Amino acid sequence: MAEQFDVVIIGSGPGGYVAAVRGAQVGLKVALVEKEKDARLGGTCGLRGCIPTKALLQSAHLYEKAQHFENFGLKVENLSYDFAKVQEYKSGVVAKNSAGVSYLMKKNKVTVFNGFGKIAGKGKVEVALEGGKTETIETKNIIIATGSVVRPIPGFETDGKQVVNSDQILELNTVPKSMVVLGSGAVGVEFASVYSRFGCDTTVVELMDKIVPLEDAEVSKELERSFKKRGIKCLTGTKIDKLEKSKKGVKVSGKDSKGKDVVLEAEMLLVAIGRMPYLENLGLENTKVVINPRGTIKVNEYCETDEPNVFAIGDVIDTAWLAHLASKEGCLVVERIAGRHVEPINHRLVPNCTYCDPEVASVGLTEAKAREEGYDVKVGKFPFSASGKARILGETDGFIKIVSDKKYDEVLGVHLIGPHATELLAEACVAMSHEATAESIANTIHAHPTVSESMMEAAEGVHDLTIHM
Repeated sequence: MAEQFDVVIIGSGPGGYVAAVRGAQVGLKVALVEKEKDARLGGTCGLRGCIPTKALLQSAHLYEKAQHFENFGLKVENLSYDFAKVQEYKSGVVAKNSAGVSYLMKKNKVTVFNGFGKIAGKGKVEVALEGGKTETIETKNIIIATGSVVRPIPGFETDGKQVVNSDQILELNTVPKSMVVLGSGAVGVEFASVYSRFGCDTTVVELMDKIVPLEDAEVSKELERSFKKRGIKCLTGTKIDKLEKSKKGVKVSGKDSKGKDVVLEAEMLLVAIGRMPYLENLGLENTKVVINPRGTIKVNEYCETDEPNVFAIGDVIDTAWLAHLASKEGCLVVERIAGRHVEPINHRLVPNCTYCDPEVASVGLTEAKAREEGYDVKVGKFPFSASGKARILGETDGFIKIVSDKKYDEVLGVHLIGPHATELLAEACVAMSHEATAESIANTIHAHPTVSESMMEAAEGVHDLTIHM
């Protein structure tokens, strides 16, 4: 009789591998299927997304910092960079991270199948192995955690040389002299931060009327100001509809929000828009799984599909496409399979982080959204330019903004741009998960000197009691 598992997970990204570990922790017999060659685990996030991009950002940040060491009384002569070494550092981080995931599988006795997995019927996952062989796994439950891939944009097909996507740009051997970045979401502004700091003349083009369009309007405005100060040009409200390539590079053209012609030329174009769920050849036709108009899998609040005992998490469903959310969805599913009590995820409390420079982070409602929902809003704001620790760091751009409900003082949203914003956000997430008030945050003693005390000062600002401004 074939070995039977309690759950088989297809995909080893932060949704899949975290679900595998948690499943093992709660007593389930777990198998993980990964199609990546050499059984490299970690998915898009670990291999081509979160981890490698942040490694490049770290190198770029340090290089820019070193150019201003004289401000700290330090002297550096003949400063330069070796981009091949930068890529080597990035690849080393990725390899160690992936090896760490493999170690976790062994430690938790998760069986890993290296091959392409598809649903072959009720309780069956077929894995196509190397050499044309297949293996069928028997299981009580299946979790689809296959993530997303770059969506081709008609008219802006990538060639990996002059026109690149977010996967291809990670493997460049040299820094281009100039680049147009199409799209100002997390991918666009992060790569703009990387390559501009290595000397690339960078222009970001955004269709919406502000960059990082999902963020609070004041945060978007501050990031654009900071980018321009650093030499990154930003064109908002601009639609690019034509691409031409030549031996010299690329030329893109379109119109701005007033109908004026826009023409940009550069050595390279980064297409930083468009991803789609990876559902190809997964055998969904063998199930009752329903696909939404957007191309995602329809699930309920417990990530259950219309097919009994088949679940879906991460980028294949209609929740925010964030690694940390996929991980929590994975935990929720396996704990529910194990018979534990679980609560649906509160999607208002899912943190958003963008690792551009300066960093951007947020949780909860923007000021505009809070007013739209009928709240009587009160706002507290504290600039990092007034923070002693930010001055010590030499990173004074940005601020912390707290949006609260005037009636009950409950914190509705927290928005940050500035030094260590993605780390500082955790305090806001904990506070909001406990329905904290602005007053309770303000009354919590924060250590001095830290950038985190700016959160306290912003909370004090809700009641016009900020000390240091």
